Order: sequence, then C-alpha cells, then structure tokens
Amino acid sequence: MTSSPARPRTGAASTVSAVTAPCPVVVVDAKRRVVELNDMARELLPAARPGRPLLSPAWLATAGRAPCPAPVTGMVGERSFSARPSLLPDGGTAWWLLEDTAHRSVIEELKAERARTRFLTEASSALLTSLNLDRCMEVTARLASEHLADAALVIAPVPARELPVAVCDHQGELSRTTVSEMPETMPGLAEALRGFPPVPTRWIDPVSAPDWLVPEGFGEVGSLAITPLPGHGVPAGALILLRRAQSNAFTDAEEALAGLFAARAGAAMSAARLYAEQNTISDTLMRELLPPTLRQVQGVEFAGGYRASRDTERIGGDFYDVHPPGEDLPETLAVLGDVAGKGLEAAVLTGKIRNTLHALLPMADDHARMLRLLNNALRTSHHTRFATLVLASVRREERDVVLRLTSAGHPAPLIVRCDGTVEEADTCGTLIGVLPAVTSRTAQVRLTPGETCLLFTDGVTEAKGGPLGDTMFGEERLKRAMAECAGMPAEAVVERVQMIVSQWIGHRRHDDIAVMAITAPRGAPPGAVDGASRGRFTA
Repeated sequence: MTSSPARPRTGAASTVSAVTAPCPVVVVDAKRRVVELNDMARELLPAARPGRPLLSPAWLATAGRAPCPAPVTGMVGERSFSARPSLLPDGGTAWWLLEDTAHRSVIEELKAERARTRFLTEASSALLTSLNLDRCMEVTARLASEHLADAALVIAPVPARELPVAVCDHQGELSRTTVSEMPETMPGLAEALRGFPPVPTRWIDPVSAPDWLVPEGFGEVGSLAITPLPGHGVPAGALILLRRAQSNAFTDAEEALAGLFAARAGAAMSAARLYAEQNTISDTLMRELLPPTLRQVQGVEFAGGYRASRDTERIGGDFYDVHPPGEDLPETLAVLGDVAGKGLEAAVLTGKIRNTLHALLPMADDHARMLRLLNNALRTSHHTRFATLVLASVRREERDVVLRLTSAGHPAPLIVRCDGTVEEADTCGTLIGVLPAVTSRTAQVRLTPGETCLLFTDGVTEAKGGPLGDTMFGEERLKRAMAECAGMPAEAVVERVQMIVSQWIGHRRHDDIAVMAITAPRGAPPGAVDGASRGRFTA
C-alpha cells in the first residue's frame, strides 16, 4: 500500500526523542545505515544497531531508495505497520512506524466476507436455475468442490435401499452413482441425513472414510466435513467435503460457510423434490382429465380433437368420451360436453361429469333418464357451474351406422351426407345442473358409408376472428366447411375443422374447443374389422 511521497521536512531535528515520538522511529542516513532509533524501535527491531545497515525488516530496508521516499507497509512478526518517511537536512530519512494491525485485520476480514457473500449469491443464482433434483445435486457438488474443498459428494435420502450420490472429484469431473451401504458406516453421515446439526470436522477421523466416499485417484484424505442439507420441513440430504492431506484442514469459518451454502443448496433440492412430487401427482390426476385417444369401435370410426383456451394449458371445460359396448352396454356411447368456465376449475367438474356418466352406463339405453340422474348429481354438489352435452348411442347395422342423438342445452350435431349436404340433427334439451328437471328430445340418424356426424362445442361457432378479429365463426361457416368434408374419414374431418377454426382465430384469445367425428366407414363389411384396432375401412 503506497501513497504520494512525503514532503521533505526542512529543519527537522537529526535526533529522535523517545519522549516526543509516540511510535517507533528509525533514522537512517543516505547509505541506509541506522543513525538513531528510539526505545520503541529498539524493542520492535532488536537487530537494528546504530552505525550498521538496516537489513530487517526487508520491506523497510529496501524502501526509500528513490529521491522522494514514499510510505510503505509490511509485517513485523505477526504485527502490521505502516512506515511514513520524513526527509532530514543531511539527506537521511526518519521512518515513523505506525501499527495498523487491527485496521488491516478488519480490511482482510471485509475482503473475505465480500468473497463469501459473492460466492453465496452466485450459488443461490445457480441453484435456482433448475427444478430438477438431479441437476440441483450436480450443481451443489460442483460449487462445493470449486469453492469449499478438493472434492464434494451430495447424497439425497430416498426410501429406496440405494441412495443417489452426485460426485465432483478433484479434477472437477461430475459423476453420479448410488450407495447401498448403510449411512452408519460413516460417522456423522446418518445424523446429517436425518437433519441433525453437523458433527465438527475435528471429531471426524479421515481414516474412517469408506472406499465409496473417496473419488478414484484422489489420494489420501487429510480432512473431511459432513454438513446436513436442510429442506422445507424434511432433510434434503447431506453434503460431504473432502480435502487432500497436503491441503489445510477446515477452519471454523470454513465450516460456517459450508453450513450457509448447505442451507441454500438444501432449500433448492427440497424445492426440486417438492416440484417433482407435485408434478407426478398432477400428471396422475391430469391423466384422468385429458381427452382420450379415440379409435375404431365395432366397425365405426371415432376421432376427436381438443384445444384448451390457453396454449399453456392441457385441460379445460370441454370434454369427450367414447365408451365401447359391454355387458350392460349394448351400444357404443359417445359423449361430448362443455362445462361453463375455463381452466383447472372447469376441468375438475368435467372429471366429475365423466365419472358420473361412466357410472350411469348401464342406463345408456335411456338418454332422458341418464340426463336426469346426472342433473340431480350436479345440483346436489357444491359446484355452481352448469354444463351442456350431447349423448350419442352408436351401433352398426350392416354397412350403415345408426345413431341416437340427445342434446342437453348443447349445439345440435351436424350430419354430412355423401353428396355434401349438411343437416342439423333434430335434437334439443335443457342445461344440466341448473333446473330441477331437465327435458330433452332424441333424434335418430342413419349414416351410410362415408357419411359423418360431427359433435362440437360452442368454442367452434363462437370463435372470434376474421379480418377485424371480432366476427364469430358461426354455424353457417362451419356447415360450409363440413360440406367440403363429404366422404372423408373421421380423423380427416376433425383435422379439417380444427385447421379452419385455428386459421380463423389466429393468435387471438378463444374458448375451449372440442370436436368429435363419428363416421360410417367405406368398404369392407363389419365382420372384416378388428373392433379394437385403430384405423378405418378402405375402399
């Protein structure tokens, strides 16, 4: 540490008075020989003798060779001093030694604290970049190896017998492995995995480290630290730090820093584990709410398409199902419905409606009764939403397909004939979940080979778009589009409708959209069809 050269002191005395000097003072001549020093200087520099060259300390002995000497700093033993020069008339220099040990200690501690804070900030940012547990373990091991030790291991507690371990060795190489040995084989590890406070490093004998703990080629372990990774309510794992025999042992300050780092790493790992668990639960629950994949059933083609109101969502208020014939269900039952609202809240009610309809399948031959029971179930629940839907009982008669269609407050299905004529099924009814009693009218429709019945939600007809973005798609536009689908298989009809509606909407907001096509396939008789397979008849 240097500053601007001291201005020569004209007329300064050539002697140093112990009475007037509050600090050690050493006077040297132009040839660096000691001329005089006070008692405090003699005590501080016992090797300095008047008439002899000043040789110690070296930082002071080599200072002041320039015409204008500048202040210098250095250590004398374990004490820190700042030496400030005063030029004397005879060309000598009086060095005033001011002790700044405490000041330097504060500066060094401040630098160390800034370095620790910078490391913890960078660690927090790195750990928060991922909600993947494996990735969090690897980041934790890498950061610990780079900043805290020569090698690091991160162990996550899991119910399985083998514990997953992320390792960053002394060369910075990341790897993953598992440990089947009981944690009790390593002192302090079992306690750390249970979230207990860390065992002090000085209590852990490095020789006790098992072979699986030491990376290959690491050499002799000089010191070892085990720190718990605290999580949200439950332990997130344990962090093991290794230093080689030639490295310094862990200090109390380093153990404290490892604990602060472990707290951040444990929080990140705990959040990642919680996210994974919630994601698994969500996927399990959502699997029952997602629209099913439709296929050919009993020689009849079924195809469906669904688009949620937001591209970031997978479920919503529209739904469809196809229930194949069974012991208590002589005909295939297709259902398409729309629950008021959007998003997860509406999807929960769709799940309830689908489950209720599944329980009512033995009564599917009587649509009116089925709707009445469903209406009672919704009105007695805590939900305040209503729903509309269409029931379609489907059976094959020779080459034709016969449908019984019943609407409950839902847009009537459209029938596309082979010649391109589009008809509206003569069915209507009241909403489900609102009135004490529901009314409905069932229509019977016969489809010849190549003809299609399209079930759709109002998300299709009420989709706003066009040149100005505020025009509804409407039923007439849908009928014209369906006329172009004459003779198409069910999947092609659904894809065509979805494409036209998507082009109409563009990037604008829209409601949930669901469509289902029921098609009488062309070609082979029913006996040639594998009713459980995907596909369609070919001409």
